[in-house]
Amino acid sequence: MRKESALTDTPNIDESHFQAISLERLAAPSNELRPPRILLLYGSLRDRSYSRLMTEEAARILTRLGAETRTFCPSGLPLPDDAEASHPKVQELRDLVTWSEGMVWCSPERHGAMTGIMKTQIDWIPLSLGGVRPTQGKTLAVMQVSGGSQSFNAVNQLRILGRWMRLLTIPNQSSTPKAFHEFNEAGRMKPSPFYDRVVDVMEELMKFTVLTRDNKDHLVDRYSERKESAAELSARVNQAAI
Repeated sequence: MRKESALTDTPNIDESHFQAISLERLAAPSNELRPPRILLLYGSLRDRSYSRLMTEEAARILTRLGAETRTFCPSGLPLPDDAEASHPKVQELRDLVTWSEGMVWCSPERHGAMTGIMKTQIDWIPLSLGGVRPTQGKTLAVMQVSGGSQSFNAVNQLRILGRWMRLLTIPNQSSTPKAFHEFNEAGRMKPSPFYDRVVDVMEELMKFTVLTRDNKDHLVDRYSERKESAAELSARVNQAAI
């Protein structure tokens, strides 16, 4: 039988940076009662963009649930590396990301993937901005619309990006197939199980945002980064793009 002490023998750990999990801090109720701030991004510029229409429906639901919402229009946003970060549309997007406590990403599926417009918006969001990580620990809900049968390619890719951006991506998601059947002439989403799923996703996003926003810094605080010096961390996070 193995000795119990063997299970706590961790000589590789730097004790000066190792911390026990604070159950009291994690169990503490939210200190903020103000409306959660949610930013919504969509991935198409067509006049009748179904990703935009579904994003608008999501914003209405979030507002009913008590959120403060803002939606970014990607029209005029340059391609990554084709303009300076001082470009007005880039600054608008980054300011909104900094303002937000949670986000909704909604992309059409095009050629089996998210659109370039969707990816361009995400690529302009830096991992570090003025010493602050603008997305780390914030919540994210992912949605997609399709012209054909139901698919999950775009939402799966958005989940990968959300993880890379260190966002807390909620478990639920929305995928609406044959989107041209799901909206009326006025651009409103028709009653259906697909609409109900959007409501479900927005409810979940609100709950996770309120639950985590006061504790997000603690939730994503990492031993390896406490151990790493601030200068080393800054150099690694802000390294030139490959």
